[in-house]
Amino acid sequence: MEVNIIDLTKEFGDFTAVNCLNITMQNGVYGLLGVNGAGKTTFMRMLCTLLRPTSGKITCDGTEIFAMDGEYRKILGYLPQDFGFYPDFTVQDYLLYIAAIKAVRPAVARKRVKELLEKVGLEKAAHKKMKKLSGGMKRRAGIAQAMLNNPKILILDEPTAGLDPNERIRFRNLISELSEDRLVLLSTHIVSDVEYIANEILLMKDGMLVCRGTAEQLTAAMSENVWKCYVEKKSVPRLLEKYKISNLKTDSHGVELRVIAKEKPVSDAVIEAPVLEDVFLYYFGERVGDENAAV
Repeated sequence: MEVNIIDLTKEFGDFTAVNCLNITMQNGVYGLLGVNGAGKTTFMRMLCTLLRPTSGKITCDGTEIFAMDGEYRKILGYLPQDFGFYPDFTVQDYLLYIAAIKAVRPAVARKRVKELLEKVGLEKAAHKKMKKLSGGMKRRAGIAQAMLNNPKILILDEPTAGLDPNERIRFRNLISELSEDRLVLLSTHIVSDVEYIANEILLMKDGMLVCRGTAEQLTAAMSENVWKCYVEKKSVPRLLEKYKISNLKTDSHGVELRVIAKEKPVSDAVIEAPVLEDVFLYYFGERVGDENAAV
């Protein structure tokens, strides 16, 4: 399975949401990382044929996806950030209903629903109404519906939004398990959601792809850009204005800072091993002195 995004652009009037994307993806987990408003959802909606691009194209194994029409959607699973459901349906009835919409034969659907309820850990909640589920359980039901047709391409838009840490870990493990023999694209602005499960991370900003690589490659590229230093409290405002600070820890004697900078921020700063959160701040963070920056 190979998906090619070629010069993909989507404009809404004078606003360009996605700007000339070029990406090739094969089986594996791809993490699409960026702040809110980066164009991630617009890109994913085009991948799901819900939006037509202004220009450029998307191909699946060499064929343009809009030309494939229903044949493409047969191999596609999609979990939007906010997915709809009938609140009085039980989890099982909801999944059977979605299976019917996807034209999964009833006998196959019943077997598939049972398997997926076990896989996502909802077998004991099968007869519970959707409106009674916790946020994490609803997201698990959402990924179950996306998997009903056993898709070769699975697209997940902010799947862990609003979940507590335990549910996020469980969800990441589930996504990793489901990624075998399929292409999974996972969009998020939460670094830890992709750090350990993504085979490749795509960094998107202002509708454009600014960087891509494995977590190791992205952090290695910043091996000389992360510093730790200990300063007096009175020095902090100046450093906040001048540099991107990924961590600030105060005690009774002073402040320990983790600074993203190409040059040494203070004379006694020492190099620190970068993590993916530092990469995120490098591309998407702002200094206090930047226009419109938030403290």
